[in-house]
Amino acid sequence: MTRVYVPNVLEKIGNKIFQGLNILYNIGLYTSPFLALSLYRWEHFTLVSAIKFGTGLGLLLIVSLVFRGIGRWFNPTYTTFLSILTKAQQNSPTEKVMEPLREYEFDFSAWPVNFDWTEAETYERKPRVYVDRGLSRRKGGIISQAVMMPCQFVAWVVTVLIGKKMVYPGSIQLLQIAVDQYLLQGREKLIKEQNGLRNKVTTRDGNSIDTMLVDRRGKKQYPNGNTLVVCCEGNAGFYEVGIMTTPLEAGFSTLGWNHPGFAASTGSPYPSQEQNAVDAVMQFAIHGLGFREEEIIIYGWSIGGYASTWAAMNYPQIRGLILDATFDDILPLALPRMPACMGTIVTLAIRNHINLNPGDQLSLYYGPVTLIRRTKDEIITTDETQLRCNRSNDLVMKLMRTRYPELLCTQSTEVLLQWLSEEPPLQGAIMGEWGVDGDLCSTLLATYITEHGQLYPSTIGEDMTANDKTKLVLYLASKYLLDFNSPHNNPLDSCYFRKPWLPLTDSSYVQVD
Repeated sequence: MTRVYVPNVLEKIGNKIFQGLNILYNIGLYTSPFLALSLYRWEHFTLVSAIKFGTGLGLLLIVSLVFRGIGRWFNPTYTTFLSILTKAQQNSPTEKVMEPLREYEFDFSAWPVNFDWTEAETYERKPRVYVDRGLSRRKGGIISQAVMMPCQFVAWVVTVLIGKKMVYPGSIQLLQIAVDQYLLQGREKLIKEQNGLRNKVTTRDGNSIDTMLVDRRGKKQYPNGNTLVVCCEGNAGFYEVGIMTTPLEAGFSTLGWNHPGFAASTGSPYPSQEQNAVDAVMQFAIHGLGFREEEIIIYGWSIGGYASTWAAMNYPQIRGLILDATFDDILPLALPRMPACMGTIVTLAIRNHINLNPGDQLSLYYGPVTLIRRTKDEIITTDETQLRCNRSNDLVMKLMRTRYPELLCTQSTEVLLQWLSEEPPLQGAIMGEWGVDGDLCSTLLATYITEHGQLYPSTIGEDMTANDKTKLVLYLASKYLLDFNSPHNNPLDSCYFRKPWLPLTDSSYVQVD
């Protein structure tokens, strides 16, 4: 049963003042350009008045902290909690030490570190794989070097002030304040109903990542419990109210985490910090929780496909990768949503600061994978009225080109693009028209793998006719791609949560009790 902490009068007053100042600060931060212009034009505004105003706010902050401190000092519930917290911070955070602390909900910045990236013995020796397409590293580029430098500066300013918030709206503090109660309720539900365990994981660059683990290993009612699903949320998603529900309903052990700068996780969701965050989460899963790499499925939704594919190409022995409503490259999605005159600036901002390219990273992962396409997706498409404009299609094409280059001749490529432009009923008609025989294709793949091994890029198809290539391409695409008749933001039904596919592996649907 949940007990609500009841502050005394002094603490209530201090909290109200502090919360008001925090909201005022965030409003001022996001309206600072307009605020600065207004103050500049205000004839009564002087340096003296600014100092007086700042001093007044500072004194008000001090008063709020003093009131809150005195109130908590005389509150026995808080002093008991403080004693437990101090013990946990001063000792190694074993589960025995953490157990009484987990009964409390408090500011995550005070939470003891449960796993630090340096605890992984093999971390420093493990090579990391990167994919980089930054324009600043190209010679020549799309514009002359004389113009490049000022454009790069403007692109950096646009990224800091606007771009990051547009790409990752979940990092906006005002939004987080607005949804704070929903996150609290979602976190409480995971802990109380799913026996979730909250943990703090620190990264190579010093960020603290808020994670939630639901461990179902060894529980007979959960046959999939020995497999861990690591969930990577979307651009406004949080593990408290995000995609964890799908693998949990399917009976898996599940590990959720919040992007840097989201809710209690520190930092900002730039690519390098995203990489370090998911890397530390994977190290935590392997070295902190004891899951083998082969027992882990990575599940990414929407923009979470970037962190997912980065982790997959750096942990190639995972059991598989599931990408739901994920794009191949963010630039083609960003350009149509911005004024045409800003094309160069947007390109520089994306390529040099927020270069999210799941497609390029997927090309360096050769393990089992399932791509889930939302047929009514209105977000990762350049034209929501046309299914052929869904960028999941480009992800499929990149996967096929990387793994089966010999199968993609002119005819098979055209037919595959046509197949991707249709919804499932018409896709079946196209496969029937071309006489795709699933059993024959499966046998053909099995024979090839027996003779040549399951290595990529595959040479299968180099001695085939165009018609045979087309049949096999359609068969393979139908295995890798799963269509979900839904808009972008609807939760994925657990019956669609398919074990990632690879020839000669189990491609059956996960059975949910």
